[in-house]
Amino acid sequence: MSNLLKVGIVGTGIAALCCFTPVLVILLGALGLSAMVGVLDYVLLPTLALFIAITVYAIWKRKTSS
Repeated sequence: MSNLLKVGIVGTGIAALCCFTPVLVILLGALGLSAMVGVLDYVLLPTLALFIAITVYAIWKRKTSS
């Protein structure tokens, strides 16, 4: 498996975990940074889209090189 595909899959998993579960909300609250919770949507959704795009590109590149 190529490094780009690994990065895409791991990044997508982490971003999805942070988007769809309250992991970051609990973590930021425990660290006293709960004011940052309002900004999470502006950061996490584009990050998720970016890692999905990296994963799709890596899969497409892998299929065309075979």
